[in-house]
Amino acid sequence: MAEPVSSRFAEIRKILFLMLAVFLLGACRQIGHTTSRHKEENKLKGLQTSRPYARYWWFASEIQKEDVKYNLDWLKANGFGGVELAWVYPLNAMDQSLDTAYMQRYAWLGPEWQELVEYSILYADTIGLACDITLGTLWPFGDSHVPVEQSSRRYGKRESQMISKSWEYPKKGYVVDHLNKENYLPYFERMLDSFPNPETNNVRSAFIDSWEVDCKELWAEGFGDLFYNRYAYRIEPLMDSIYHKKYIHQLYDYRNLISEKVIRFYRNFDSAMNNRGLLSRGQCSGAPCDLISAYAQLDIPEGESMLYEPEFNAIPSSAALLSGKQTVSAESFTCLYGWPRNHIREEQSADLKLVADALFANGVNHIIWHGKAHNSQYVDTTSFYATVHLGNDGTLAEDLPEFNRYLENVSETMKSGRSYSNVAVYLPTEDAWMKGEMPKQKQFIWAWAYYEMRYVYFPDELAAYHPVWLNRDFLCKGKMVNGKLQIGEAEFNALYVDAEYLPLEVLLTLKEFAEDGLQITLKQTPREPGTIKHSNWEEVLSELYKLESVSDVFRTEGPALIGEDLPPYWARVNGDTLSVFFANPMSKSLKFPIKYGQSYSDTSFSRSIDLQFKNELYSLRLVFEPYQSLLYKFHNGIITQLDISFKPVEPNIIPADSSAIQRWLVH
Repeated sequence: MAEPVSSRFAEIRKILFLMLAVFLLGACRQIGHTTSRHKEENKLKGLQTSRPYARYWWFASEIQKEDVKYNLDWLKANGFGGVELAWVYPLNAMDQSLDTAYMQRYAWLGPEWQELVEYSILYADTIGLACDITLGTLWPFGDSHVPVEQSSRRYGKRESQMISKSWEYPKKGYVVDHLNKENYLPYFERMLDSFPNPETNNVRSAFIDSWEVDCKELWAEGFGDLFYNRYAYRIEPLMDSIYHKKYIHQLYDYRNLISEKVIRFYRNFDSAMNNRGLLSRGQCSGAPCDLISAYAQLDIPEGESMLYEPEFNAIPSSAALLSGKQTVSAESFTCLYGWPRNHIREEQSADLKLVADALFANGVNHIIWHGKAHNSQYVDTTSFYATVHLGNDGTLAEDLPEFNRYLENVSETMKSGRSYSNVAVYLPTEDAWMKGEMPKQKQFIWAWAYYEMRYVYFPDELAAYHPVWLNRDFLCKGKMVNGKLQIGEAEFNALYVDAEYLPLEVLLTLKEFAEDGLQITLKQTPREPGTIKHSNWEEVLSELYKLESVSDVFRTEGPALIGEDLPPYWARVNGDTLSVFFANPMSKSLKFPIKYGQSYSDTSFSRSIDLQFKNELYSLRLVFEPYQSLLYKFHNGIITQLDISFKPVEPNIIPADSSAIQRWLVH
């Protein structure tokens, strides 16, 4: 019997439907694959633009969309490539002249707040601005929704650290525990669930600010038992006196375990952000951990200045090289002339350029302005403390577009390829952990311990060799290839170690590399840190010193930059091309705070140098006109100077008031 026509059509429709479903499934998989591929590409690439970003502070209030649009348009018109939304306190929290009554605002993480954030992200995207988010209100992470059992603790203290001057002010909340993932992962997920995350053309990041969790006697549930299982003694009886000199080895054990937990915190932060399609960008400054390993966890390591000296930024820059990250950002110009608001709205672009050039010379290749206070349309009356002021009524307004073009041009070149590496310098983390608390004259009210690495610099004798910091974790991942130490894409002709304390695994690794011919400089005779002592320590050390490639005098046959009184510089290599940024010599060794008008200059500087690269010798004379830095490319024997000229408004000089109280110092 013949099959009915309707049945045949039904069967055909079924087959066509299945074919369509298979096609759509394949297409969806391809889209998903493409999205994943683009996310991975973006992760490797870092930020899509080299234009500087601005931290954009929203003070707790009922912010209007048209005002956000006005501020974003202003930033776009003045040469910015992105913003970082930061949610802070209402204005009356910091201004005693205002009424202390509760100020009306959108509820933190509430529907009106979410609608405004989503609008801001999408509008920024339509005008070509990236829009990053800060994963919380104020800093460090925490709010009124963090339960006390998930809050950060100090040993022996009943109270937990509070977060006060936040979007929720005067309501207080707890700082979340940063050591146990059972406590901070729920915070990450709650934030990510509450924050709008629309599709955008521009790559977006979630930002974590510098570590401002109280670290004295930092503790967490289960830490004591974990410590005992690792070191076979109880740390609790020593916690009240752990910073005393007689307990330096126990302090090292404590710091080592704390470091592991903190590094895991940054790793989990990165994973949580990536799982939502966001890059992780952040500062590890101030964190009680091995800083290189911490910075290496993030897609975009971020330094800062001037609360940290520009030289500190070589640490995140080194971490980026070792872990294969392209972008190194820096929170820039913070507390330029002093804390909390010295010369606010009177900042001078020449002084800022001096700081930016010092950052470029320490490996930074993306500037994050600190920053832009939210103002209503056509009004520029609100400022944010501890910052420079971005707005029409600030002294920076005249130079801003041209200055940002300068920052973009330098950043673009200094993102190409990877940081050039020649000599690795061991970052003396173990020494810092053993030392404990800094003397009062080195402390700020926000800085107290050596572990922060605020006063660690490359040795002067290595100035010609483009030194890069190296730590225990990456050293032990290295291998010898063709007589060079190779770590990822980085290659080193020599290793320089000036440390009083070295773990046994470092000593064994040094011995292995020295046996393979690596030139190693040991400036001190190291000792073993911590309470766990190894019976073969002295034997390994003795064998190390017997090796021909080990010496207490630096020696290497690697390429060098030859010249007297070299200016600060940083180099990037891309195939057979070397790009070198030479900062104006006046940017060398800047200290917090800089003087008002410190950049003033009416004379030129010149330096004659010889540069060796890829078996070529390049000779040139560097001539620094007032306020100018230099950028060159070296390729196949040809030297090309790039035009990065920018002449800021000539600065005024105002002598510092010697009678003024320096409120950032510990008195």
